Amino acid sequence: MASFLPRAAPCALRFATRPVLRAQRPAAPLFRRGFATPPVAEQPRLRLGSVAPNFQAKTTHGDIDFHKYIEGSWAILFSHPADFTPVCTTELGAFAKLKGEFENRGVKMIGLSANDLSQHDQWVSDINEVCNTNVTFPIIADADRKVAYLYDMISQDDLDNIAKKGIAFTIRAVYIIDPSKKIRLTMLYPASTGRNTSEVLRVIDSLQLGDKKGVVTPIDWTSGDDVIVPPSVSTEDARKKFGQDNVREVKPYLRFTNVGK
Repeated sequence: MASFLPRAAPCALRFATRPVLRAQRPAAPLFRRGFATPPVAEQPRLRLGSVAPNFQAKTTHGDIDFHKYIEGSWAILFSHPADFTPVCTTELGAFAKLKGEFENRGVKMIGLSANDLSQHDQWVSDINEVCNTNVTFPIIADADRKVAYLYDMISQDDLDNIAKKGIAFTIRAVYIIDPSKKIRLTMLYPASTGRNTSEVLRVIDSLQLGDKKGVVTPIDWTSGDDVIVPPSVSTEDARKKFGQDNVREVKPYLRFTNVGK
């Protein structure tokens, strides 16, 4: 039979049984970061010093653009797993009571809860009643977890069990953001543990004092305590800057001073 085949046929027969290899695009994962509908863009890296991702969302104060909401102020963004939950209720009440403290520091507060707006208003009423306060900052509605995904407010356990649970749970996250919209601190808590409002204020005081005076703060520092001269500043220069008698050298690399509040 081969004599009746064209010259190229033997070659064709030799490769006929081999699979045809074609460049294929890798299959898209069923879930990305635990969401049935993967976001279009990859999640940004939320490193300290990076610009906080912008987003648009519905809140109890209307639609917002997050960057426009910050607009030259410090900001604290804190998330909550759900409306009408006990720990979240105590937290939002505590933050609301500290409204004056945050305003004195030029800090805008904004909360997030993984429910839609239909429940937020009633929950705020509960918070005001239970905690004897008045919640005046906006609370983001994030039922679809878009902001929670963007800011990585998701636990690994929920991602591992997404097929069973259907949608990821939102953890308790805190982001302190400066007027240039850069992330200056992140704190992540499990859903079972309420946060410490005093620690949030302490960190803001430390960051703002450091930016203003060029100092760093030691363990358990609170406003008014002695601060530390950064290693990049010599003891001689520190005494010129803070006063000859206002620099205490414990070690060449550990110098204390006091710059007030």
